Amino acid sequence: MALTLKECRERLDALGRVPLGFYPTKLHRLERLSRELGVDLWIKREDLSGVSLFGGNKVRKLQYLMKDAIAQGCDTVFTYGATQSNHVMQTATAARRCGLRPVLYLGAIVEPKPGDARANFLLDKILGAEIHVLPSLGRSTRETMEANRPLFDEHIRRLAAEGHKVYDIPVGGSTPRGAAGFAECFVELMEQSAALGLKPDFLCLATGSGGTLAGLAAGRAMTGASDVSIRGYTVGRKDPGSYPAGIARLAGDVLALLGLPQEKVQPGDFTVRFDFFKPGYERPSSEANADIRLLARTEGIFTDPVYTGKGFHGMLEDIRSGAIPKGSTVVFLHTGGATALFSEPEILGDLAD
Repeated sequence: MALTLKECRERLDALGRVPLGFYPTKLHRLERLSRELGVDLWIKREDLSGVSLFGGNKVRKLQYLMKDAIAQGCDTVFTYGATQSNHVMQTATAARRCGLRPVLYLGAIVEPKPGDARANFLLDKILGAEIHVLPSLGRSTRETMEANRPLFDEHIRRLAAEGHKVYDIPVGGSTPRGAAGFAECFVELMEQSAALGLKPDFLCLATGSGGTLAGLAAGRAMTGASDVSIRGYTVGRKDPGSYPAGIARLAGDVLALLGLPQEKVQPGDFTVRFDFFKPGYERPSSEANADIRLLARTEGIFTDPVYTGKGFHGMLEDIRSGAIPKGSTVVFLHTGGATALFSEPEILGDLAD
């Protein structure tokens, strides 16, 4: 049975969070692109979530994760990602804000050049995080981390022997507690839409580790907003056979954490598009870069070539093809990551052309 928005808020508040960002994030209309594309296109600005200039969608997850870390008496936070990971940088920021020590293990899909720290990798250094760079050897970030799990476990045991307690956050912060942040985001969007007299038909976003998409799907189930179609656009290679099922399981775990075990999420409750990540994670696409320039030149808003830009491009292609029909009301979730615009040339591709 669907909960009211007030009841949803009460369950999320009971879970507990540390206030790290500035919410609600702005929801506004893309006036010029709406006219050009023939849809009513809105953007929700998770990129402006704070607390620094470099906020993004991970801040919502980290509010819940840092609360849990503090409650467990942890003094150190471990997390994992690519060298230019938004999640890693935002985790290091959140840890510092909470008085915890960040330890980062980074997979070098694009190898940082000595003496030339850029973008998120530079911010990690400014934050004073303990950084360990691991060769990717052609593997995905998740595969790199799985291969090195014994190394991480040994590091955690060594710290425990020294009297430290580690809070271990997986790639993307995509645990049930972390993903609950995006159940909250969906509730917030429904509150904003009601205030504006807006009825979204589609909610679109880039998806990687899957916690954001799972949280939104859980929020949709909580609120009973079955008329909102959620569409996620993958930013790396995913298995179409297992990825949606994993998202649905994580969404179900979020609902169980919130005391709603009777609510279920099925893979058919959302759409995943696997067509727009190529040539790969942290590998630029000329087509996506063209739509990054389009958004900048029509609305003055920047997205990045790794994550949000590819999701935005996928959404535009679905609008152009009619998969998202003309006249629809569409919300795009801007998940942040514009720091990648200042990263290595291998990540940027032809973006400046």
